[in-house]
Amino acid sequence: MEFQDVQRQLPVSMEAEQAVLGSVLVDPDSLNQVADFLTADSFSTDYHREIWLAMKELYLHDRNIDVVTLIDILVKRGVYKNDEEGRSYITILAELVPVAANIKDYATIVRDKSLLRQLIEACSEITETAFSAHDEVETILERAEQKIFSIVQGNNNRNFTHIKDVLVGVYDHLRKLNVDPDSMKGIPTGFGDLDRVLVGLGESDLVLVGARPGMGKTSFALNIASSAARNTKKAVAVFSLEMSCEQLVQRMISSEALIDSYVMRNGNLSGDDWKNLAHAASALSECDIWIDDTTGISVTGMKAKLRRLKNLGLVVIDYLQLMTADKQSDNRAQEVSDISRNLKLLAKELHVPVICCAQLNRSTESRTEKIPMLSDLRDSGAIEQDADIVMFLYRPEYYNDSKEAKGGTVEIQQNIAQVIVAKNRHGATGKVDMGWFGQYTKFTSLSDLNDQTSAG
Repeated sequence: MEFQDVQRQLPVSMEAEQAVLGSVLVDPDSLNQVADFLTADSFSTDYHREIWLAMKELYLHDRNIDVVTLIDILVKRGVYKNDEEGRSYITILAELVPVAANIKDYATIVRDKSLLRQLIEACSEITETAFSAHDEVETILERAEQKIFSIVQGNNNRNFTHIKDVLVGVYDHLRKLNVDPDSMKGIPTGFGDLDRVLVGLGESDLVLVGARPGMGKTSFALNIASSAARNTKKAVAVFSLEMSCEQLVQRMISSEALIDSYVMRNGNLSGDDWKNLAHAASALSECDIWIDDTTGISVTGMKAKLRRLKNLGLVVIDYLQLMTADKQSDNRAQEVSDISRNLKLLAKELHVPVICCAQLNRSTESRTEKIPMLSDLRDSGAIEQDADIVMFLYRPEYYNDSKEAKGGTVEIQQNIAQVIVAKNRHGATGKVDMGWFGQYTKFTSLSDLNDQTSAG
């Protein structure tokens, strides 16, 4: 069948638009009922958009909204040349509806028609882009998803919630938590000592893991990812901007199977190593872990991919400074600030914790005390503000500080790592000692340290 360009009328309800504007003229206070989900762009004509903006301006300045005041401001805005030009139409609007009781119904129609027009426009742009095929197919798909998602997000308006409604939910949550303490906690990290401080990773939390190179931040994040996938049976998404999928999985196998990472690289595996590898591979294959190694991905690109995953429980990003900002700028600090802010919004929209690794600046190297601080966050102080939880990794042995240990063996001290909870929006901060086995790229709870050392 030959394609024909059929002219179609865009979805518009002039009657509903006129009824909304007329309702405000009848009862100016009725504007309160619809101002939260109607904008000037919700209206289909320039005249109606200008009238709506004028009404809002009058309302914001606490002036009465009637035929006289409205015409006056529209003349000043240049919409009408004089009072007489606008009087007939504004008078019609004022006489169109006898009462404003149904303004929400009229506004709903206006909003729905606007959403349909936006959808048509988005689909038209998507079609044009697909026909031109100037970009990669994956890029076109991501942009198409983003256009549709933007329309959906623009429609997600929430009103105030009365505290008594929230109290019921909080009470129910606490009752269930009291009966079964483990049932309602956040995503566990897999490290008992750390979970006792954090009480798990909460929904919508942005969790920052900062460290200098070589401290094991990637390994730490991967350890949490595999533990979360195994214990929650939820999907875990890992964005690796530095390493390939193969390198990342190799690390995870090394940690899971307790096979020396050097042996994993040179392939000189013993018989026991092969058995351990097979067991670890079987266990990891049952975990719902998804890995993306796109270089320089943006938050928008991440969001498009994450929306395709079902039963998402955790997002891991390695690492923040390698991400690309959606809005390019000559100021990298500003770009990183935008990225961190968008990551927090991402966590909130998806209702999952987002763990993001971050590189620290060199300030630690110049200090006598090498322990990292919040001021060491590289490129932007906004990262600290956006994050709900900030954790730093510190290994004394890296700076040859094991001599400071008293009463313990050098071997044990060399396997010690510290997780410093520098910020916790939900509770306690402090230091958590943990076991670290660099040959396996594995962190453990301190209580498991002796067992792991013996096994090694």
